[in-house]
Amino acid sequence: MIAPVPSAILPDEPDAPLSVPLPAADPDAFSAALGRALDAASGALDGAAAAERAFASGRGGLQEMVVARAQADVSVALAAAAASRTTQALSTILGMQI
Repeated sequence: MIAPVPSAILPDEPDAPLSVPLPAADPDAFSAALGRALDAASGALDGAAAAERAFASGRGGLQEMVVARAQADVSVALAAAAASRTTQALSTILGMQI
């Protein structure tokens, strides 16, 4: 014998309320953070250039110059990685079908 089919299907859990407000996002927070990262990379490059000039003129040491250049290289690599990830995330978001 076949069991009778109920006329209405009831969900196990109620639907989520639609009136819950979403937290406001600060649109300037990301741009400010990216600006600070780029300023830090620029400052590191300027410091490395100054250390190279000091070494070339005989006022600075080789170790200081190498360390300053390595720090600048790391800062630029981090800024490039952040820009790449941002571009990838934006591309993913824009490619989503709604």
